[in-house]
Amino acid sequence: MSPIDLQNRRLYVLGAGPGDPELITLKGYRLLQQAKVVLYDNLANTDLLKFVPQNCELVYVGKHPYGEYTPQERIHELILEKATQHGEVIRMKGGDPFIFGRGYEEILFAQAHNIDAFYIPGITSMQTAGFAGVPLTHRTLSEGIWVITGTKKDGRLSTDLKLAMKSNATVVIYMGMKKINEIANAYIEEGRGEVPALIIQHATLSKEKSAKGTVAELPFLAEKYGLTHPAIIIIGEVAGIGLR
Repeated sequence: MSPIDLQNRRLYVLGAGPGDPELITLKGYRLLQQAKVVLYDNLANTDLLKFVPQNCELVYVGKHPYGEYTPQERIHELILEKATQHGEVIRMKGGDPFIFGRGYEEILFAQAHNIDAFYIPGITSMQTAGFAGVPLTHRTLSEGIWVITGTKKDGRLSTDLKLAMKSNATVVIYMGMKKINEIANAYIEEGRGEVPALIIQHATLSKEKSAKGTVAELPFLAEKYGLTHPAIIIIGEVAGIGLR
């Protein structure tokens, strides 16, 4: 490519939303319609790939939780390679790329290699609580939201959970299903095992599953209803709305 082409390379880090392809933003839809190459992950609905031109190059770079994955270093290599070959590349990630994703790392990598980088937000999975009839905030029940990763980089449960459970805010836990026993026990130890809780798996898709109960019941609910990752856990009084 000529020097002027190298100066005009672009990366779009695009949020694909929680699952339902109709929940992508109009800007994301427009970008896909003119895409030259798309690097897409495990959580992005592949139905969105029907929107791209016939000659668009599609590259799967998924990461199955606790299973096979494409190393982040390889994704970076592909961003550089494809942006150089095609002039622009779309990195499509499930949910929102800046909420417990590595979208910002990809932005920084692109910028370090003189590739213009743009963030296109997506609806994040915690917002799908509304489809289960649960608002994340409610004027008389919850004044805020704590959004926490269930598993830190070192594999441990986030210590922020102990801070979050002391407030009346809604607590939303991403990537917490492997820590569900620890989460339940942490609340029980604080005398808060009866706080309402909700698990939602595959939100907004036809295979969506969910279960409501209390924090103490979370491990039981997961086993009874076959709930596993990818899922979010919502804890707080709002999760008890409609609880029988």
